[in-house]
Amino acid sequence: MKIIADDKIPFLRGVLEKCAEVLYLPGAKVTPQDAKDADAIITRTRTKCNAALLKGSKVTFIATATIGFDHIDTGWVEANGIGWTNSPGCNSSSVAQYITSTLLNLAVAHNISLQGKTLGVVGVGNVGSKVAKVGAALGMRVLLNDPPRAEQEGTDNFVSLNKIVSDSDFITMHVPMGKSGKYPTFHLADSELFKNMKPTAFYINSSRGPVCDNQALKTALVGKEIAGAVLDVWENEPALDLELLNLVNYGTPHIAGYSYDGKANGTAMSVNAVAAHFKLPIKNWYPSDVPVPENTVSCIPESGSFEQKTLAAVSLSYDIKEDSDRLQSSPDTFEKQRGDYPLRREFPVFSAKCDDPEVISALEKLGFNLI
Repeated sequence: MKIIADDKIPFLRGVLEKCAEVLYLPGAKVTPQDAKDADAIITRTRTKCNAALLKGSKVTFIATATIGFDHIDTGWVEANGIGWTNSPGCNSSSVAQYITSTLLNLAVAHNISLQGKTLGVVGVGNVGSKVAKVGAALGMRVLLNDPPRAEQEGTDNFVSLNKIVSDSDFITMHVPMGKSGKYPTFHLADSELFKNMKPTAFYINSSRGPVCDNQALKTALVGKEIAGAVLDVWENEPALDLELLNLVNYGTPHIAGYSYDGKANGTAMSVNAVAAHFKLPIKNWYPSDVPVPENTVSCIPESGSFEQKTLAAVSLSYDIKEDSDRLQSSPDTFEKQRGDYPLRREFPVFSAKCDDPEVISALEKLGFNLI
């Protein structure tokens, strides 16, 4: 059998070769000719799996090593007998780590105490649920908005989007991208949403670019309708609106879920799904060679605010400022920055030394080991 694989999926090379011919290609450059005689595709978001690519091909299964699957035309794929799977929750802890660094950096930069501030989480799936726990760990009041879940489970644990918008000091989006259906999310964050936010509030989007009307956000930032914004995802990426990039507090190249832990999870889920579909002799595979940073122990300073001390520990694991600075200095290399992303591991790999009980409690809840 033959498999087409995105050449930027980590830990994949050598795993399936004993069972199949594997052709590694840049995700955005897979052609119908490439797919014509392939049996399966293992991909990320840059390969558009639709009729234009797959009509007349031998492909019977698609696995994407990502949570999102809007790059797969699921209606056409299913109608043509092609199975598919995504990797739900694979990088949820990585995105939660990204949001942790975002909140703490904004707090320290703007001299904000997070304790008692309100975090509005829009979309409470695998990612949003973990982000909500981050807010609680940092002493924040957390509001949840998820209409599909509220419809299924009842409204006791959820609030309306209007409530999120009016009450939140930080609003963070974790919804799938959809233009149709009962709960469309295309331009969910529009000019009306920004006008109704607190002028002291910050907007964060690490879900999908078109969930936010980028022109409306730009207008809100120029007019100082809101205090600021952080974007990991962009409309029309990788072609960025440079004016918007210069307006946001932090702008990153769609890497919120790019921890090595999240990548390993996504690759493993895809490999095991392909193996199960084609009955290959591979079961419960997981990469054994996930690297670890040289320094995994953080010594917390004795002085400083809760936010400053907690940020010191978090920044050893991940600091959004580094990614933002890289994108600001070289926006034209958006895709290269994603493809060559540096080693990043999640909180449980790290330990911290600290004597502050509040900080100790927060770091333990975030997943750190305490010395």
